[in-house]
Amino acid sequence: MSAPTLDRVEQSPMTHREIMEALSGLLLVLFVAMASSTIVSTALPKIIGDLNGSQTQYTWVVTATLLTATASTPIWGKLSDLYSKKLLVQLSIVLFVIGSVAAGFTQTTEQLIAARAFQGLGMGGVQALVQVAIATMIPPRERGRYNGYLGGVMALSTVAGPLLGGLIVDTDALGWRWCFFIGAPFAVIALLVLQKTLHLPVIRRENVKVDYAGAGLIAAGVSIILIWVSFVDDSFAWLSWQTFAMVGGGLALLGIATWVESRVAEPVVPLPIVRQRTTALAILGSLAVGMAMFGGAVFLGQYFQIGRGYSPTEAGLLMIPMMFGILVSSTIAGKAMTKSGKIKPYVVAGTIILVIGFAGLSVLDHDTPLWYIGSAMALVGVGVGMSMQNLVLAVQNTVSLKDIGAASSTVAFFRSLGGTIGVSVLGAVLARRVTDSINEQLTAMGVPAGGGSGTSSLNLSSLPESIQHVVRSAYGDATGHIFLISMGVAVIGVVAAVAMKPAKLRSTVDVGTPAKVPAATK
Repeated sequence: MSAPTLDRVEQSPMTHREIMEALSGLLLVLFVAMASSTIVSTALPKIIGDLNGSQTQYTWVVTATLLTATASTPIWGKLSDLYSKKLLVQLSIVLFVIGSVAAGFTQTTEQLIAARAFQGLGMGGVQALVQVAIATMIPPRERGRYNGYLGGVMALSTVAGPLLGGLIVDTDALGWRWCFFIGAPFAVIALLVLQKTLHLPVIRRENVKVDYAGAGLIAAGVSIILIWVSFVDDSFAWLSWQTFAMVGGGLALLGIATWVESRVAEPVVPLPIVRQRTTALAILGSLAVGMAMFGGAVFLGQYFQIGRGYSPTEAGLLMIPMMFGILVSSTIAGKAMTKSGKIKPYVVAGTIILVIGFAGLSVLDHDTPLWYIGSAMALVGVGVGMSMQNLVLAVQNTVSLKDIGAASSTVAFFRSLGGTIGVSVLGAVLARRVTDSINEQLTAMGVPAGGGSGTSSLNLSSLPESIQHVVRSAYGDATGHIFLISMGVAVIGVVAAVAMKPAKLRSTVDVGTPAKVPAATK
């Protein structure tokens, strides 16, 4: 394989104005993707209710997107080390929009899950490539300053998404399908802005081979295990031939994937990078933070609507404390890191605060005061804002520019993998506890458990008022248990953060080079 080549000579670092112009397109891309994704969070109870879906299908509407995003993230990152980052960003946006529009036309939960899976392909590209593009333009020491903007956009999109989703669902003239359609025009604007403002170096290498086999094996292995998690103890027993086949098969595929990654020329998850102490600990921390954050937060909208009886719009408003915490903490921590050059203290503090926040949410039931819930959610937001993006930054600070795409996407891959596992596992736990609680309450009332008309328990408007109360109580009381599990997982993030070596953020884009970057190309 030949050495990397650039299509222009080196030039001076980008000015603040040039960075902000390019950053405007990237942040707009990120806003469109994240807002289009979080719109579903408050609308999903209504969507699944209208489609007469189950709690397991509710979980898989989210899991399918995270799973394909997880599988595609390292591929996007690897491609960004080889081809035009700008073109790849634009391609990922197009795929995301196609998936969104397809989701808007679905008629069944199975179709919706499939469309959301396709949507995740584009989401994986956006998540990986925005980080890669920023890392290509800005040295780590200065990146903390710009990470504040990144955190602000993430917070704004995660606040705007649920609010917009709630308003759309509550507006009879629109309906929930517009939760998916509405992102298309904004995506077009994002593409136009990117075309004009985003100029990044193009690194081309000859005889390149992308490790599709490794990515496919990883995705297949994880998928089989997550499917097992969704159905064990319901469709079959823990100790059964199905469990042996699915768990054994999934682990075997992951073992083969590891073997493949150790032998291919261009591994999708580069093991030499993963074996570095900082990267390994950042991956462990990202797994924990991703599992805790995605797995816990995705069910808050359901808790407010199903467990507490609030409308989708009200549920979106009630999510603001967590998003406000992300905005404030990421902005303040980013500026502080740029000033001090230190990153570890903020990651450690963030993971500890995340544990405290989940500990507060672990005592939720259907009568918990809203001020208490808002306070605990704000702590979760602060913890996420201080830790999630900075774990990526810690890895980017240790690798050379030619590996920045693979390193960034590897951390994003494991964070997304943690989120996928978290949503699937916690969703399965929630479904079991809700089912058991509903059956117990119905039996106490003298109503045959499971003897209804086949109407989904999430379609509350179609249930008698007495049964509605049973369902709300079951969901409200069961949600606290999944936050208890999230707290335990987040503790792993604290351990990983504490074990990281203290390091100064470098002031150059590449390792061991002057503060210069290759000339921009289209």
